[in-house]
Amino acid sequence: MTDAPQDAVRDAVPDEVSDEATERVGSDADAPDAPDAPDASEGQDAAEGEAGPADGPVFEAADRRGRIVADAEGVRLSYDEEACEFRWDELAAVESAKGRFGKRFTVTVHTPDRRWYPIDLLAPDRGRIAAWEAELDAVLDAYFDDEAP
Repeated sequence: MTDAPQDAVRDAVPDEVSDEATERVGSDADAPDAPDAPDASEGQDAAEGEAGPADGPVFEAADRRGRIVADAEGVRLSYDEEACEFRWDELAAVESAKGRFGKRFTVTVHTPDRRWYPIDLLAPDRGRIAAWEAELDAVLDAYFDDEAP
């Protein structure tokens, strides 16, 4: 029953159009002097370079609108189309709070110049909030030096 619509679509497309598209794609892929084609060794080097910060604990939480990532490099917050990034030496404090009712998890990043950047995420369930708090605490214990210089 589901094959009928697919067959109708396939029959509606002329064969010469699909053959031309196949030939164009094949000829572009076979071009030896393609300047945009990445070298396989470059991709491996980039992957190895990114693997360094992942050696320690990493916290990552997201919902449909927001995302929080904390790792060896610092804390990154993004909400809709807005984003900000903080290195660990740029932070005065990092707070987390869970809503008394519901599934809201809030992380607030404080900077030394008395600015703060809160972000709210909706967890899939209340158990996930506890896991997020534990993961964030592990990252803060590993990377955040809360002693004044």
